[in-house]
Amino acid sequence: MLNQAAGDREILAKQLGISPQQLSYVTHSEAGEGLIFYGNVILPFIDRFPHDTELYRIMTTKPEELKGS
Repeated sequence: MLNQAAGDREILAKQLGISPQQLSYVTHSEAGEGLIFYGNVILPFIDRFPHDTELYRIMTTKPEELKGS
């Protein structure tokens, strides 16, 4: 789960049993930050993927980074 609008966060937190501490990982989070759900375990993550790689160029979803590709 990545950054969500406030109303959506509240609904998802209630439906998925996300604690306020866990919810902080998807409140005003940056790209590459969020929560991973694995069975009944919820893990916060921060992934600082290097932008200067071919893999990043292939996987990016930012249209402004695709110009000139």
